[in-house]
Amino acid sequence: MQAVVITDGNLEIVERPTPEPGPYDVVVSVRAAGINAADLLQRQGFYPAPAGSPVDIPGLEMAGVVSAVGDRVTEPLLGRRVCAIVGGGAQATHCLVPAEHLIFVPDDVSWAEAGGFAEAFTTAHDALVTQGHLVAGERVLVSGANGGVGTAAVQIAHALGAHVTAVTRTTQHHEQLRSLGADATITLDEVSSIDRVDLVLELVGAANLSQAQNVLAPRARIVVIGVGGGSRVEIDLRLIMGLRATLTGSTLRARSREEKADVIAQINQSLVPRWTDREIHVPVARSFELEEATLAYEYFAESGKFGKVLLRVDQ
Repeated sequence: MQAVVITDGNLEIVERPTPEPGPYDVVVSVRAAGINAADLLQRQGFYPAPAGSPVDIPGLEMAGVVSAVGDRVTEPLLGRRVCAIVGGGAQATHCLVPAEHLIFVPDDVSWAEAGGFAEAFTTAHDALVTQGHLVAGERVLVSGANGGVGTAAVQIAHALGAHVTAVTRTTQHHEQLRSLGADATITLDEVSSIDRVDLVLELVGAANLSQAQNVLAPRARIVVIGVGGGSRVEIDLRLIMGLRATLTGSTLRARSREEKADVIAQINQSLVPRWTDREIHVPVARSFELEEATLAYEYFAESGKFGKVLLRVDQ
């Protein structure tokens, strides 16, 4: 197979052995793979892959067709259109995936969109529902709403009946966010002026949370899943105590195989039907050929994007 490989901070296309499935695994012939902030960090040497994942092939999500199955996989998966989150190795022509981690892709969804679904929507759903205990009628603040996870979170919260305020650096993408279901759109410097919120989905970090803590409703929850705007912030603990608020955080990459299987089961049950009905979708900012990985990473690192950045894989 061909794979994007990190060599001394550079990206190269290298020939590697095609993976063989373990007893309970499958191999997916990749059609598209998403790029995420973790990939940039791994390229810089700051975010090593977990044990069992390729150490130098980046990529946390991909979509494609199941091309091989392990001898103890009982479900008829061969030839199925799927997407998945993985510990690494997604940016290649083939990817090894635990069978129980597969998300089933609707027939009318493009490969580019499918390649950007798994990481964004799994992360957003886990943070909003499992960690944040979101229920209909609550007010949700989503920071960094123009990115992949942000656009997913806006759609999920809206679908679940929440009032959604989307936060961005500028007003550039506010109309697009409202089309996804945001009830209100604001910039970072306007956060402190909004009504009280029940749940903060923190994708930016210190730059937003320093203000968001001042608009918490009683028993509000803050779920931190991104710190691109800084990882250190001063929190007023008396405020947290008085409101009986909760501050927590979440990552998916380091979770166990069993924990991820539970998360994926929820996605297949809760979100895939909505995806099939096109109630939710993946906005794609731009896609690149696998051989253009360096250009894709450079584009991803730029500000002002809306939605996911993908690598296309010709098979």
